[in-house]
Amino acid sequence: MASIRPFAAVRPRSDLASQICELPYDVMSSSEARALADGNPLSFLRVSKPEIDLSKDIDLYAPAVYAKGAENYARLKKQGALVQDGRPCLYLYRQVMGTHSQTGIVASASCQEYLEGIIKKHELTRVDKEDDRVRHIETLNSQTGPVFLTYRASPEIDAMVAGKTGDKPEIDFTAKDGVRHTAWVIQNDAQISGFQRAFDQIPFLYIADGHHRSAAAGRIYQSRKGAGSSAGFLTVIFPHNQMRILPYNRVLKDLNGVTSAQLLEKLDAVFIIKEESQPSPARKHELGFFCEGRWRKLTFRPVFASAKDPIERLDVTLLQRHVLGPILGIDDPRTSKRIQFVGGIRGTGELEKLVSSGEHACAFSMYPTSIEDLMAIADAGGIMPPKSTWFEPKLRDAMFCHDI
Repeated sequence: MASIRPFAAVRPRSDLASQICELPYDVMSSSEARALADGNPLSFLRVSKPEIDLSKDIDLYAPAVYAKGAENYARLKKQGALVQDGRPCLYLYRQVMGTHSQTGIVASASCQEYLEGIIKKHELTRVDKEDDRVRHIETLNSQTGPVFLTYRASPEIDAMVAGKTGDKPEIDFTAKDGVRHTAWVIQNDAQISGFQRAFDQIPFLYIADGHHRSAAAGRIYQSRKGAGSSAGFLTVIFPHNQMRILPYNRVLKDLNGVTSAQLLEKLDAVFIIKEESQPSPARKHELGFFCEGRWRKLTFRPVFASAKDPIERLDVTLLQRHVLGPILGIDDPRTSKRIQFVGGIRGTGELEKLVSSGEHACAFSMYPTSIEDLMAIADAGGIMPPKSTWFEPKLRDAMFCHDI
């Protein structure tokens, strides 16, 4: 069963939260982060992407980068912009993006349970990215970016969350992108125990986003043998029925030596193809295809979409196995320079822009992977193809930090 623990979070001063809290380090480039933080000395990007305060040509993994992050983190605490709670607490974190709302429990999850598979993963990790997160956490002695977890929704937990969110929040602001972020502190021992007992009945937690942060926390837990607070890692845990997954679209640099007419002929063996003005697919096993200024709807022929294995049923798997690999020559999408992945938050207009610029040849607009598919694959011990899910809204760094 899953266990959660309270912790004494380092949090932004409520009146400064909108200036401090930022998007995660891995959803933007260094140049984008530099522009976002320009003129704002409180921006947490100076902690999560500290290279923006150093020379533009510096190696992103140089020791000086991590040291600068630690220096900036210490400065924010010394200034009182970030303040640590005096006792261990649980927290609630609500995000509202347009008409979508999701409320999660912020807690320290167990590194041991992650290693044992009670906290389930669905993606492979890269050692270099793990190493980066290990160095960042070790140098700061803090986990400053939460792992995004989910669980099968529980009416009991829903009721406790609803009861607490009727109280006045500690933090409440709307970011420049229009997403509202609200936080509550749970410091009552009886309420903390109630949430812990409820999670004792939850058999598994699932990593939605943050596989490298989870892996890094597990490595540090092992190296420190659980000393201090290293036995836990920073998480925000949402019920599965509040999760919002957007598509992760694909854009190709070229057509692998064939003309667009020849490509359509090859695609006809895999899909039912129709002219379409609507670029976003309406259901599973439908794709939008943009090439030479025109959208078409591609529907996988039944012979390809009838697999029983949950991984083989994914549209991203089907596209890779029957189109990207054999037709377009993208044998390894993790390493190929001929494919670009575009998060659904950028919209299909971004796909049109990339192709119409002449720098790319075609684009595939995907239907989002479901959270049910993600959990089924994780339950089966499977690994999803790269870039299968794009979760929105993104958790803001610095809403909660976990010093270890």
